[in-house]
Amino acid sequence: MAKLIPVPKWNNYHEWPTQAALRYYIFNAEFNGFNKVIKRVGRRILIDENQFFLWVENQNGGHL
Repeated sequence: MAKLIPVPKWNNYHEWPTQAALRYYIFNAEFNGFNKVIKRVGRRILIDENQFFLWVENQNGGHL
């Protein structure tokens, strides 16, 4: 089961990226592919932790 983390709590689990950076990625999700990472529940936005790290790997050309 995927771990879903609310944006304000992200930095309790991971140092990077900052909340501001996450909000930037979310705002531009249609253009940067981040829409695969976020889950919307009403007004709340959750980050799928596994999908986030897959997204990071893809942004880096598949090499971490």
